[in-house]
Amino acid sequence: MGKKSRVKTQKSGSGASAVVSPKEMMNLVSELLQKCSSAAPSAGKEWEEYIQIRALVEKIRKKQKGMSVVFEGSREDYFSDLMCWAQYSGASCDSFTVANFGKEGYGLRATREIKAEELFLWIPRKMLMTVESAQNSVLGPLYSQDRILQAMGNVTLALHLLCERAIPSSPWQPYIRTLPQDYDTPLYYQQDEVRHLLGTQAVQDVLSQYKNTARQYAYFYKLIQTHPAASKLPLKDSFTFDDYRWAVSSVMTRQNQIPTEDGSRVTLALIPLWDMCNHTSGLITTGYNLEDDRCECVALQDYKENEQIYIFYGTRSNAEFVIHNGFFFQDNAHDRVKIKLGISKSERLYAMKAEVLARAGIPASSIFALHCNEPPISAQLLAFLRVFCMTEEELKDYLLGERAINKIFTLGNSEFPVSWENEIKLWTFLETRAALLLKTYKTTSEEDRSMLEKPDLSLHSRVAIQLRLAEKQILEKASASGRAKRLHFQKKLEEGAPLPRYEESDIALLENADSDAKLPIILRKLEEVEEGQEIQVDEHSGLLNGGKAVYGTDISPPVEANEDSGPVQEETKFSTSTGESSVKCYLKCY
Repeated sequence: MGKKSRVKTQKSGSGASAVVSPKEMMNLVSELLQKCSSAAPSAGKEWEEYIQIRALVEKIRKKQKGMSVVFEGSREDYFSDLMCWAQYSGASCDSFTVANFGKEGYGLRATREIKAEELFLWIPRKMLMTVESAQNSVLGPLYSQDRILQAMGNVTLALHLLCERAIPSSPWQPYIRTLPQDYDTPLYYQQDEVRHLLGTQAVQDVLSQYKNTARQYAYFYKLIQTHPAASKLPLKDSFTFDDYRWAVSSVMTRQNQIPTEDGSRVTLALIPLWDMCNHTSGLITTGYNLEDDRCECVALQDYKENEQIYIFYGTRSNAEFVIHNGFFFQDNAHDRVKIKLGISKSERLYAMKAEVLARAGIPASSIFALHCNEPPISAQLLAFLRVFCMTEEELKDYLLGERAINKIFTLGNSEFPVSWENEIKLWTFLETRAALLLKTYKTTSEEDRSMLEKPDLSLHSRVAIQLRLAEKQILEKASASGRAKRLHFQKKLEEGAPLPRYEESDIALLENADSDAKLPIILRKLEEVEEGQEIQVDEHSGLLNGGKAVYGTDISPPVEANEDSGPVQEETKFSTSTGESSVKCYLKCY
């Protein structure tokens, strides 16, 4: 298996701080927990709260300097151990090797020609770190008594990872030693680097992620120090914020969902070796083979010897990539900007609009998305905006008029407007809303491009500015598209063009159409809906994409469920047990 595991805890030297008394550390951690558990700040005060939380965290980090468990050498020193362990455990290792690809970091390099759709990689269950393996580990006694761990699989995985890292004899040591020593998630950004995101649509998710992580750390620090079931944990003598940040980022960038051993439900897992693959555009090519009880991956495309092997992480926005994976993906065809919309309850027509939306399966208040491609809005958002802009007479027509039920099916179909006036209103609204959102940014697109040309820009600052610019470009396109559509429908109105009418047979055509825009709203899931809102994704439509890929029970790409599903949502959203709702308001996810 190569070199022996070399683990050490830096408690002195190497810049270590003077010994901190347990009471002093407990007081600091308690203060952090109280600060992170207080009521949400008022609008516009989120940055101020972030600075206060960060100051407390930095004070704790300073006291804990030199106390983390670390490995000697670099991760590259242990790749040979990883390959030997994988081969010994029954994984496939004859088609690739681990290699350094410069700016992309480490990845898998083909050692032979691999054909598209060829099964080239499989990882047996016994190599995986899962919530189930955590229950059977040294963490098990605490897991069985703590409802937070039971409800939040991602947190369980993070603590499982830390415990096994601190145990030299852990069977997962060959894997853990090859994980990065740090990450490029916003949890590792300097305060000035986070500042670049102020005014963006993503900044709230970044600030929430930091707050949630700090709150989790404080909670589990106190739990580990005081709970009887934690008395034998290897973390009791050394559990630093940097340790937890590392574990959270390791899980956040790598976790996936796989079926449990009996196949009755799903569980979260870290998948050694396979998680070395980098992302590119394409389709999901990874699945779980229940019969052979292993994760399997087929090639996304043809690969020649020495070429890098890529996989597709899923249809994530760049905000999701940056926040949950730590990188910005250029030319992301799935990039989008979240936009929160809702019908005001004080509006005179609220009840009628809410009823029409309910019949279409859309909540009266939700989070949608503006997309980087045409059309900039989905069928769901089109339907929402049409209802949002309806007059009282139009609402009555969709509630009580002839064939009212069938008309609901056409709300998200661009071919059947409610009226020319309604189309003009909704596209005017989109044009204006996107333009207003652009004004909230502190810099222009031109200024962002100029900043990106600076050679001394830090990696994190560059990624933050790239994300900021990408958001603006999406909003600019949405505003321009809204204006073009508005002018188009104004012309239709001025010309007195007849309004397209659907026939009864059109309903069947809509149901069988391939185009997203032609699907009946009530037959589709809302991709943009966040976890915990009124519309829930059918859990059987496909397994959620945690770290890299959506899993099915075969190789063919399953129907993908949107995370936050992400690594949708916002804090990162992960599927958990039904008990999560009772505790999520306290700790939340990363």
